[in-house]
This record gives sequence, C-alpha cells and structure tokens, in this order.
Amino acid sequence: MTEIVVNEELKAYIDPMTTDEYEALERSILAEGCRDALVLWGNILVDGHHRYSVCRKHDLPFQTIQNTRFQSMEDVHLWMIEQHLGRRSVSPFQRGVLALRKREILAKRRAQAQEVEEEVRVPAEPPAADAVEPATEAAASPVATAEPLPSREELAREARLSQNQVGLIEKIHKQATEEVVAAVKSGVLSINAAAAVASLPAEEQRAAAEAGEDELKNAAKRVRESRRRPRKESKEAEAVASVDALETVGEHAEPLSVDERQELLALREQVAELTAENEALRKQLADLQG
Repeated sequence: MTEIVVNEELKAYIDPMTTDEYEALERSILAEGCRDALVLWGNILVDGHHRYSVCRKHDLPFQTIQNTRFQSMEDVHLWMIEQHLGRRSVSPFQRGVLALRKREILAKRRAQAQEVEEEVRVPAEPPAADAVEPATEAAASPVATAEPLPSREELAREARLSQNQVGLIEKIHKQATEEVVAAVKSGVLSINAAAAVASLPAEEQRAAAEAGEDELKNAAKRVRESRRRPRKESKEAEAVASVDALETVGEHAEPLSVDERQELLALREQVAELTAENEALRKQLADLQG
C-alpha cells in the first residue's frame, strides 16, 4: 500500500471535528468498520483525515481511491469546499467562510487567465516575415478564458444562506479578531452579534473576549444601540427644524391658521416624545457601560 502523507495545511483547511463528533465517529467505525474510502491525490490524503486517524489508532483496515482530476492544490481546495458545502454537519458560519474562499480562488484564476489573454493579444515583438505561419498556429491554439465570478446571490444559494448572512460573514472574515471568530464558531456569538463586535477596534474586541461570554454579548448590544441612536436623533432634529421653520414664519408673516397651529402642536409633541426616547436610550447605554 502507498504510504499516505498527511498535509497539515489540507488537514486544517476545514474546521476539525469537535471532541464529541470525533468520539461518535470512532464508535461508528469500531462498530461498522471504515465504510467510506479515503480520497488521495498521489500519496497525499485529501479527504478522510479523521477516519484515517481512527483506523490507525485501532489498526483497522480502510480503502483508498485516487482523484485523477486534480492538477493543482487549488483544484484540491475547490473540491474540498464543494464537498463540505453539501454536508449537514458544517455550521452556517463555516459554509459562508468556505463560499468566500471559493470566490477568492476563482478570482485569482480569473486574474491569471486575463493576464494570459493580454499576453496573447499584445506580443512582445512584431513577428518576423518568415514567422507568419507559426504565429497563425499559435493564435489558433486554445487560450484560457476568464470565467465570470459567482455573484453573492449564487454564493449564498450554494452555501444555503441568505445574501445578508454572506455579507455579515464576509465582514467577520475580514475584520474580526481570532477571539471573536472562535466565539462565533463555538456558538457563543450569533453571526449577527459577531458582525457587530467586528466593527469595533481590534483591542476592544480582544478585551471583550477576555472578559467572557457576557461581555461579548454586551459589546454587540452596545454597538447596535449606538447605531439606533443616530437615527432617533436625526428624526428629532428634523422635527425641531420643522417647528423652528413654522415659528419663524409665524413671527414674520400672517397669523397661523388653525391647521398650521395644529401641525405646530403635533410637531412639538413629536419633539418631546423623541427627546424623552433619546434620554431613555442614553440612560440605558450609560447603565450598560457602568
């Protein structure tokens, strides 16, 4: 049998099983044997790292198959992504991360294909007169074409997520610290909450994570409250401006009509309500921070 090589980068490319999941797999293999073949690329293990670990631990037999379609490590990554996107055991967050990885690989390939197209279109030197025939043959040879990138809608559909979820996961992927990513992977934070915390400076994210689960959730709540407050204050400012405008008109023009007076009173009431609501939100935020 070919000696199997475990590539650590490939092994870590997909999030490993939890301890409970690994133990459940171990019990299943001990009871029924290793039913699914391990997938190899040459002698490199591509799929079945946990099964391979269990079989070696207990000296159990297993089958292997070769995937002969792989031409590069990128092909291997794309195949792994597609395999795991369809598995129920993969969490929504991890499916989103895998979909984004797929887009990054395809974007890199698209850029490379475009470079090849540019090189073919613009030769370094004009062809010599006696090289017309070879040049014609080269132009007729197939050239890699740049395929269009999948849209966010297509990525979301493949990952079984909404477009909004993909956007939030992309934000977490780009802005969140390792501590926040670990919290969303473990289920401590929801995707929405993790995206809110990811908008904070890295130092604040780490401090919240070090303070524990409750502080992480409170940090997400504070971010959401701070986003709501400007909208309330904007409405209050618009109402105040309307009252000021009507009062100014009242000072320099004809006396206000009954309808205009009623509108002015209604606007004043709206300003009072919004002011009180803002004060309540400020007090709530102060209590949370205190």
